[in-house]
Amino acid sequence: MTTQHIYNNIPALRFPDFLNDGEWEVKRLGDCLQYEQPQPYLVATEKYKQTGIPVLTAGKTFILGYTEETFGVYENIPVIIFDDFTTDSKYVDFPFKAKSSAMKMLRAKKGYDLKFLYGIMQMIGFQPQAHQRHWISIYSKIEVAVPSLAEQRRIAACLSALDEMLAATNGKLEQLKAYKKGLMQNLFNQRGG
Repeated sequence: MTTQHIYNNIPALRFPDFLNDGEWEVKRLGDCLQYEQPQPYLVATEKYKQTGIPVLTAGKTFILGYTEETFGVYENIPVIIFDDFTTDSKYVDFPFKAKSSAMKMLRAKKGYDLKFLYGIMQMIGFQPQAHQRHWISIYSKIEVAVPSLAEQRRIAACLSALDEMLAATNGKLEQLKAYKKGLMQNLFNQRGG
């Protein structure tokens, strides 16, 4: 027996210039995204370096390290990397090598915006119940509402602008933390007398 998964992402608010564009269409994620297996891009050795080509996982660690391998580098970017077991995903816009054969590389099909689809994927509260591969069997069948390509792009641009603001704010926060640490070292440093 198959379970149908539907994610209700019909918007409560829309950009004014898209109010008359009609309703969003319900599509399966697999109708919007095509996947590629990672085997040609897998890193050959796990002896990671400090520089080189990033080796990625879709999980929390994201960048596991770097490799000097120049063959099999994934360069068809941007792309979403999707962990087939955990359903974690990351939006990647730089060349990389993959760590796991359980990863899928997802690209937008014609008529869909990758950044928009990534935003939707981040809002899906799917919790894997078993250690199995999820993209083909379940996740690609999740239904989502999708607007016109122009509206997708507008939403994606808005999300990207917010990401840039967050990155800038986080950069300032790290600078303040470093400043505080230096100040505390100067204030509390014991001097011999």
